[in-house]
Amino acid sequence: MRNYLVAGNWKMNGDSAANSALCREIVGGLSRADSVGILVCPPFPYLESTGAKLEGSGVTLGAQDVSEHRSGAYTGEVSAGMLKDMGCEYVIVGHSERRALMHETSEAVAAKVAAALREDIKPILCVGETLGERDAGKTERVIAAQVGAVLDALGIEAFSSAVVAYEPVWAIGTGQTASPEQAQKVHKYIRELLAQRSRDIAEGVQILYGGSVKGNNASGLFAMPDIDGGLIGGASLDAAEFLAIAEAAASNS
Repeated sequence: MRNYLVAGNWKMNGDSAANSALCREIVGGLSRADSVGILVCPPFPYLESTGAKLEGSGVTLGAQDVSEHRSGAYTGEVSAGMLKDMGCEYVIVGHSERRALMHETSEAVAAKVAAALREDIKPILCVGETLGERDAGKTERVIAAQVGAVLDALGIEAFSSAVVAYEPVWAIGTGQTASPEQAQKVHKYIRELLAQRSRDIAEGVQILYGGSVKGNNASGLFAMPDIDGGLIGGASLDAAEFLAIAEAAASNS
């Protein structure tokens, strides 16, 4: 049986004081952390300090990106080994903002998945379509290409140690959210795509939904059979909202 995972992506937000207060409120407010995985992904400069505040709390530390390279002359990049050294257990790869703003290709994302796996860090592979692609009926084609790049490069075995996050680009930071039924349809498609290579691995993969998830819509999303939690953006910066989402996951466990 798959457990729920609620992952907070803080993006490029916060400072030392704000992060400290947020961690304190999240840790202090968790009532059923044992039944749901709780993860926060702060910006790179705050990984160590955030990790120290989460120590012993049951809340896991993750990062927002990783270099495909192990080390070397790559100014500004951060390797998987460095993330491991900071105590990260997860890393987000292929977020739609990086695909769009940093022009990351699916092949580059696959290389980052490989880099994370080499250090026993769980990659959270983000996939999703734009509004234009959805309106053109290309959702499944886009998802298949994004997931397929990892399958082609690393094989189905990579997904035994990875998480997938479906994040429709049209629902990120817009206030729009896919209905539970819309999200479930794509989550089911992703699982079936993986099942073509290995049904056992496909059944075990956590597939998260990301796209304007809040406390008031999380329960309906998490009630769907193939939605195993959420990759939370803006709401993860509000402790009360984030805790409400975690509680919704726990209630569906």
